[in-house]
Amino acid sequence: MESFPVINMENLNGENRAITMDKIKDACENWGFFELVNHGISPELMDTVERMTKGHYKKCMEQRFRELVASKGLEYVQTEVHDLDWESTFHLKHLPVSNISQIPDLDDDYRNVMKEFAVKLEKLAEELLDLLCENLGLEKGYLKNAFHGSNGPNFGTKVSNYPPCPKPDLIKGLRAHTDAGGIILLFQDDKVSGLQLLKDGQWVDVPPMHHSIVINLGDQLEVITNGKYKSVLHRVVAQTDGNRMSIASFYNPGSDAVIYPAPALVGREVEEAGEETYPKFVFEDYMKLYAGLKFQAKEPRFKAMKAMVSTPNLGPIATA
Repeated sequence: MESFPVINMENLNGENRAITMDKIKDACENWGFFELVNHGISPELMDTVERMTKGHYKKCMEQRFRELVASKGLEYVQTEVHDLDWESTFHLKHLPVSNISQIPDLDDDYRNVMKEFAVKLEKLAEELLDLLCENLGLEKGYLKNAFHGSNGPNFGTKVSNYPPCPKPDLIKGLRAHTDAGGIILLFQDDKVSGLQLLKDGQWVDVPPMHHSIVINLGDQLEVITNGKYKSVLHRVVAQTDGNRMSIASFYNPGSDAVIYPAPALVGREVEEAGEETYPKFVFEDYMKLYAGLKFQAKEPRFKAMKAMVSTPNLGPIATA
């Protein structure tokens, strides 16, 4: 099997741009994942985020997780667990309105660092969306505007720790799923592995790399690209040794954004037959459905959205 795609973003400036854009295109079409290096977020900031995140887990969350494990008897399970994940998490919202000041137990330095990190990630997400537009032959700004809705995108971060697990064969760190949203930017532990994606029927490790950002595509980009790019099943395998840090930031459509295949990517024969493969829907409606079906196949979700009777205003997406 070919090696996991790693994109050096410095190569977008200069004579290697075309080759690098081809690598991004291939990763989007054939992997649904790729890893970025030299992405413009400073190693010093990333080191600070990692240090503070691991310190916060030790100080505020580790004992709670142990108590949860004990209360559910998870250390002694004898059969595979299908309704729980071996993870300790909290969620931050950045856009349209931040909730960082309301999250308990975060000290001010950590709050400020996570705010700074979110600003950098938001900028990187929007840069990546325009690179995808370029590869897809869409106008610059098309995807950003498709996500905009009336109040701009939803942007948030899931901060996770995956502690050592005594029964990794019976409990997943995170069960297999595709992501519901748009584009996901992951800062993961560079020493403890565990993230895997499904490619050609096999689970493939996403390699931990120092100071990299892992990118994966969500269901909304599959719809907007009319299946040219696919969201891909992935999971976290719990480990017996080491605590794995995962900071996943989700740049998603606004709640009232109307999602549908870009007309430029819909074949004329499909258009004339009126048999679109992908549905048109309001993003918030999709998320309500996804909440109960996250760990099931995405195709029935698309089918259910297609069956929903709604007539939103499907006017053209402004790119100015």
